[in-house]
Amino acid sequence: MDVFAAIAQPTRRSILEMLAGSGQLSASQISHHFRVSAPAISQHLKVLREARLVRMHKHAQQHIYQINPEAVHEVEDWAGRMTALWTERFDRLDDLLNEEEIRGLTPRGRITRGPATAKSSK
Repeated sequence: MDVFAAIAQPTRRSILEMLAGSGQLSASQISHHFRVSAPAISQHLKVLREARLVRMHKHAQQHIYQINPEAVHEVEDWAGRMTALWTERFDRLDDLLNEEEIRGLTPRGRITRGPATAKSSK
């Protein structure tokens, strides 16, 4: 299971948030927080396990779940790389637009980003 497909579903994201806040919870403790059946939560937990986002161990009759920090760090690292990539692209675009404005290549009254936008469009 793809990590991003697993976290695309709101219930699974809520489960991850619960586990992040609690450390570890049993499947029954998790299912008590939702208005869906225990088997439905079990299926969500299965998807999270297959995506390696959570770990499960058995304690007596209970299945205990906790977040898998390595998988979460992988998602965090990917998001950080994408943020850096887009920040660099926007910075280069800003530089290009500033150069064009200085050289007089940008038409007056162009729409700008930020608070000045509302003032310049009137």
